[in-house]
Amino acid sequence: MSDTPPLSLLKRGLHRLEGLPIVGPLLASVSTMERATLVVVGFIAFAFYLFLVVADEVTEGPPGSLDRGILLALRNPADPSDPLGPPWVEEMMRDLTALGGTSVLTLLTLAVIFFLILTRKRHAALLVAVSVAGGTILSQGLKWGFDRPRPDLVPHGMSVYSQSFPSGHAMLAAVVYLTLAALLARTQKRTRVKLFLLGGAAAITVIVGISRIYLGVHWPTDVVGGWALGAAWASTCWLVMLWLQRKGGVEGEANGSGASPRD
Repeated sequence: MSDTPPLSLLKRGLHRLEGLPIVGPLLASVSTMERATLVVVGFIAFAFYLFLVVADEVTEGPPGSLDRGILLALRNPADPSDPLGPPWVEEMMRDLTALGGTSVLTLLTLAVIFFLILTRKRHAALLVAVSVAGGTILSQGLKWGFDRPRPDLVPHGMSVYSQSFPSGHAMLAAVVYLTLAALLARTQKRTRVKLFLLGGAAAITVIVGISRIYLGVHWPTDVVGGWALGAAWASTCWLVMLWLQRKGGVEGEANGSGASPRD
């Protein structure tokens, strides 16, 4: 079967990238799936641009009609303190939002770091630690810098203790789950397994962000900004990991040294 136009375009794009001095050797060191993904990751610069657009809107003034409209759309029109759906839906959202909480992400990150250390991948463990710690510091620094108040349009569905923009849950969920999924994907040869890992991480990140809006603790623009910056940060860390693995500075997850086997 012949390639579909988008796939043909992607292959032509990859062929051109392979001719570049630095990018070409990097693409040659990874699998077919990862080469295609790296091209997509290359466009993650758009995420930085999206974050700047959202941040500019945040600094211009109070939340706009879209922010307010989405938040109210998730509430009972007759009683803004009542989220849509039965009580168990709100309880479920509290459970799901915990997936992006500091305690859960810290425990998960520590577990992965200790596992990498036990399997003699100390440099990879250090890279994971630096990636997550750096994302956390960036998130908190931006919160203090923008100093955006939490939504006061509806009652909060849970306690909050920090500023609103960007959403720390949304950003750190992207940083941790996407970074760890990319790390695990480097251990797999089969494309569908890689897709499962990366798709699952993206799905968890989206769910966490939606739960924050549903519970009324973040404006939608807080979450979009967190998603954009978190995805950009995770993608940057992934590219650094691939470059260091090629240079021998970080262990290859599939075979203990260098890049993983190709598909």
